[in-house]
Amino acid sequence: MILESEYKSRRDKVFKKLAKSSLAVIFSAETTTRSHDTHHPYRQDSNFYYLTGFKEDNAILLFIKSSTKSRTVLFVQKKEKIMELWNGKRLGVKEAKKRFLVDEVYASEDFIKIFKKYARRRKNLYYEQNVKKICVKKIAKTAKSFQTEHDILPLIQKMRLYKSASEIELIRESIAITAKAHHRVMNMRKSGIYEYNLQAEIEHEFKMNAAYSDAYISIVACGNNANTLHYIENSKALVEGELILIDAGCEHNYYASDITRTIPVNGRFSEAQRELYNLVLDTQLQIIRMIKPFVKRSHLQESAERLLTKGMVELGILSGDVKELIKKQKHKKYYPHGIGHWMGIDVHDQAPYRDAKNQEIPLQKGMVLTIEPGLYIDAKDKSVPKKYRGIGIRIEDNILVTKDGCENLSSSIAKSIEEIEMMSKN
Repeated sequence: MILESEYKSRRDKVFKKLAKSSLAVIFSAETTTRSHDTHHPYRQDSNFYYLTGFKEDNAILLFIKSSTKSRTVLFVQKKEKIMELWNGKRLGVKEAKKRFLVDEVYASEDFIKIFKKYARRRKNLYYEQNVKKICVKKIAKTAKSFQTEHDILPLIQKMRLYKSASEIELIRESIAITAKAHHRVMNMRKSGIYEYNLQAEIEHEFKMNAAYSDAYISIVACGNNANTLHYIENSKALVEGELILIDAGCEHNYYASDITRTIPVNGRFSEAQRELYNLVLDTQLQIIRMIKPFVKRSHLQESAERLLTKGMVELGILSGDVKELIKKQKHKKYYPHGIGHWMGIDVHDQAPYRDAKNQEIPLQKGMVLTIEPGLYIDAKDKSVPKKYRGIGIRIEDNILVTKDGCENLSSSIAKSIEEIEMMSKN
């Protein structure tokens, strides 16, 4: 649980980053239409939630900064009996004043009037540039009245790089639920069913544990489907002797998990599957051991590429000198993606990888990232030994950078061949 005092502390940090004589505005997410007059489930804008913890739509956060005083103003949807009858209760202005540690609270319909009042006396405007929200477009039209306009999102996103103790605990909770889901399908008899059956079991486990949404659409890819990186059709029958790549994570209390495991349909790895799987697993374990403050992600990426390429040469998938193969990017055919990404409120957390000078940001205590090496060998690729064709493997864990090294937050999820086979049913 994140306390109101922590949200206030985050807003105070934003104030310190603003120039004097400024207004800064950030809007809640808008509702999105599914079709005609039905809507997708509402999910708050991640940056707005990071600063407020408020889950309702039609809300606005306004920062007012002068040379001597700073104030935060929150605008919320006012209570209306008819709308609440159809769509549920609203917090309203009165209750928002009690809950939030802000200076003032008004109804959202009063925003334009109050914004214009303060805009006349401020030189700098911070708002969400290049974001397609109706309210943002309205604010952008007023930018001409300010001397300077800035994008507020980089200020917030840089803060999101470093997770607090409360955030880390929420990520742990999300991962714990995801662990149950992965173990659930490992324990199932999988012969004669479909990818979507496993997806249903995973999502059932999420919702039974109060994770009401996925962090992303689950990937359940059997056999050659695993060689489509963002495969989400999940419609194929599971085939004896093939592997299933399962990339699934829940969102719990707005914090994500992102886990991938690759398991056999029949509960046992073939010799070829073992060879590829252990290459990916050994690579992942070595990369995780490298993680500590001041290490750069580019170093992890280069190390993963070297390890995987060396292994592919030893298995006869590639031939030639490892350095030369990497220089010519021959390995990219089988390992085309990055070693990992930031994770937090978003599964691909909106935090920068480079600083204002375009220099890579090194790892620091409190950062959370995924580590996910993989190998993908298409069934029609006749340049590799036949026994490896049609196999796609990815292994992904969620890693916290600590003071002296790192912690694998998802280490409880079965990963070695021995663990998976022991847990699996034929």
